[in-house]
Amino acid sequence: MSWTDPATGCRGYLVIDRLVRGVASGGLRMRPGCTLAEVRGLAKGMTRKEALNYQPEDRYLPLGGAKGGIDFDPYDPPAREVLKRYLDAMRPLIERYWTMGEDLGVRQDVIDEVLAELGLSSSVEAIYPLLDDPVAATERLAAAFRVRVAGLGLDELVGGLGVAEAALTGLDRLGLDRRESRAVVQGFGSMGGATARFLAEAGVRVVAIADRQGLVANPAGLDVERLLAGRDRFGVIDRDRLQPGDSTAPADGWLTVPAEVLVPAAVSYCIDHENEAVITAKLVVEAANLPVTAEAEARLAARGIPVIPDFVANSATNSWWWWTLFGDIGPDAEESFTKVRTRLRELVDPLFVHSGQTGGTLREAAQQLCDTNLAAIDARFGDVPVRP
Repeated sequence: MSWTDPATGCRGYLVIDRLVRGVASGGLRMRPGCTLAEVRGLAKGMTRKEALNYQPEDRYLPLGGAKGGIDFDPYDPPAREVLKRYLDAMRPLIERYWTMGEDLGVRQDVIDEVLAELGLSSSVEAIYPLLDDPVAATERLAAAFRVRVAGLGLDELVGGLGVAEAALTGLDRLGLDRRESRAVVQGFGSMGGATARFLAEAGVRVVAIADRQGLVANPAGLDVERLLAGRDRFGVIDRDRLQPGDSTAPADGWLTVPAEVLVPAAVSYCIDHENEAVITAKLVVEAANLPVTAEAEARLAARGIPVIPDFVANSATNSWWWWTLFGDIGPDAEESFTKVRTRLRELVDPLFVHSGQTGGTLREAAQQLCDTNLAAIDARFGDVPVRP
C-alpha cells in the first residue's frame, strides 16, 4: 500500500509480505529516501525473522511479516505530524492485520503517544484475538516495558543483547578470544547502544562508535556506559563527555578502524561494492536491517569474512515482544536475558556448522532453516503468502 501525505507530499508505504493466522508483524521506519522496494525487502525479512524463531512447544507461534516506511526526515519538526497522519491512514490495517513497533527514525514511545491521540489502544492490537487473555497479556508487556536496567529500558536492551550474543557466538566459532577482540559499532541508538553495552560487558573492546555527527574512537576501548549516559534521543553522543584518549573523525571512517567485529546498526545498504574492500574485520554482524548489499556480502564471503544476517542477529527485538505477550517469559530482565542469549546461540551455532559443511554462507544456512520452518508453519496453519 502506498500513501501520500496531503500536507507535505511525502510518500509512505506498508507492505504485508505474509499473513499467518491473519496477522503480520513488522516495524515502522522513517528516513529520507525510503522506497517501496526497501519496505518490500524489509517485510520479506520480517517473514524470515518470524519463521526463524518457530518453536512448536512455545506459546508464541510465528506471525507473518510486514513493514512500514515513510520517506521523510525524522529530524524535521513536522515529522511527528507526518507520522500521525500516516498512522491514521493505516488505522484499519493496524486494528486488524498489522502489529508494529519502532524502527529506524521512529521511537516506540512516540508511536504509543500518537496512537493514543488517534484513539487506538496499542500498536499490537491486531494480535489480541490470538491471545487467551488479552488483558493479562498486555499488562505483562506493559510491566516489561517499565523494567529498567542501569538506566535503559528492557525493551531497548533485548535487541542489542541478541546482536551481541550473535557476535560472541561468531567469535567463539572463529576461534577468537572475546577479551582480545575489538568491535566497531555504526549507530548508537536503541540497537547500537545496547549492542555496544553487552559487547563491552563481555570483555570485547568497543574501539569506535559512529553516530550522525561522526566517529568517536579509542584504540584502548571506549567507556560505553559514559557515552550511553550522554547520548540524545537520536543516539548522538555528547562530545563534551569524551575522555582523554578518545578522538573524533568523519563518520565514513568507521569501516577502516582496526577491529575483529563490525556491527552496522544504523542504516540500510551502508556496506556495498564500493566500500566493501576496505573492511579488514573478521566478522560482520548485521544489527540494522539490510545494511550489507548482496554483492558486498558475496565479496566478503569470498574473502573469508562471514556475515551474520540481520533476520538472525536482530531477531530478538521482535521475538521478545511476543515471548512476553504470550507468556513464554515474564516481565523480568534476567528471564528475558536468559531467553535471548539461549535462543541466539541456538540459532547462530548451527549456521556456522552448516556453512562449514557446505561451503555456503551463513545467510544461505539461515534461509534454509527459515524455509523449513515456513513449511511447518504452513502445514500447521494452512496460510499462504499475500499476493502483491
